[in-house]
Amino acid sequence: MDLDGSRPIWLQLVDDFRLRIVTGAWPIGTRIPSVRELAMQSGVNPNTVQRALAELDRTGLTGTERTAGRFVTTDTTVVDAVRRELATGATDTFVTALTAVGMDLPQAAALLQERWDMRPSSADTGESS
Repeated sequence: MDLDGSRPIWLQLVDDFRLRIVTGAWPIGTRIPSVRELAMQSGVNPNTVQRALAELDRTGLTGTERTAGRFVTTDTTVVDAVRRELATGATDTFVTALTAVGMDLPQAAALLQERWDMRPSSADTGESS
């Protein structure tokens, strides 16, 4: 993970962990790595990782089981809401950028369709569409 000096590290970890959950890298209901493991992987202080995970707990994306560790929620509505939030942010960025270069909605829709059709198929990437 490449950390950006313009934002607090724990917030960047929250973003990264949320993305892992909505993309299925951390599947629904599965145990996630320990704070120590995540800190080593990310190259940050364990307290920073703990702060990010506490935020995920607060939002309901993860939860702890006393002796078993921390798990991704099994509540698909929570995961779907985060997926939609992330997609909305990406869409807003897309709309702002295309508006700035003078595209209207039909042009933007055509461009999106063109790019969508060019993306690797789920068979190529091993992902579902």
